[in-house]
Amino acid sequence: MPILQTSGFRIDYSDAGAGTPVVLVHSSVSGNRQWNSLAQELEPHFRVLAPNLFGYGETTAWQQDGSQTLADQANLVLRVAQQFPGPIRIVGHSFGGSVALKAATMLGDRVSHLFLFEPNPFYLLAQNGRADAYAEAMELRDFIKSYGAKGDWAAVAQRFVDYWLGDGAWAVTPEQRQLAYMRLLRPNYYEWDCMKSDAIAIENVAQLSAKAMLVYSAGARRPIREIAQLIEERCPNWSVATVAEGGHMAMLTHPHLVNPLVTKFLRDQQTSANGRQQLALP
Repeated sequence: MPILQTSGFRIDYSDAGAGTPVVLVHSSVSGNRQWNSLAQELEPHFRVLAPNLFGYGETTAWQQDGSQTLADQANLVLRVAQQFPGPIRIVGHSFGGSVALKAATMLGDRVSHLFLFEPNPFYLLAQNGRADAYAEAMELRDFIKSYGAKGDWAAVAQRFVDYWLGDGAWAVTPEQRQLAYMRLLRPNYYEWDCMKSDAIAIENVAQLSAKAMLVYSAGARRPIREIAQLIEERCPNWSVATVAEGGHMAMLTHPHLVNPLVTKFLRDQQTSANGRQQLALP
């Protein structure tokens, strides 16, 4: 995979296909390998770029003093995108959705399409009176920061997996996969700092010029569900859709259901209708 060398760090990313660039921004714990199946579907139509965020793949691990910000992560996206002129499309999942949203505000009119699956810009909850949902997200954050600081990655991994994959998911996770979670969760320790930095006002989200869509699962955790509700209520130019199965990790576990939706959205040149859609899944 190509490596971009910048002052002080390197960015590892995949690059395949030809045409209008699409930048795929991965979720926590996954790395850009999560996009393998989607990239294969997009490559006949687009140039598909998938950077690894800080600490994933060969991208430099977070080593700077001070808290990590969304702008720090979004700058990785910008560095990759700036190699190519003209409009781009961005797809983001979970934490990658928050990074993608930040990158879209920084790139402005260059972004023609923005697709987010269960993004987690929890600051929107704090800004807009969703105190209980915000408290739930911050409880998870505080646990990960506390136990991560102690080096208890087994406790962090169990809490993370049970929260995002469903209560009891850790107990049925094979041992080798548990060990992988424990290793891959280390960048997530710093990513939580981004949830209290670089906040974007809901009014600015509403004013993005890109054609924008947010999709979440019917069984989404409360903070994710209420973020989607805020977007639907306050951002009339966005489309908001639900999928009936797959959960938070549907982009990885149910790609046969989600990938066609992403591909259709990115290939659509027309402005989409506002409001909620219920997607019929096979």
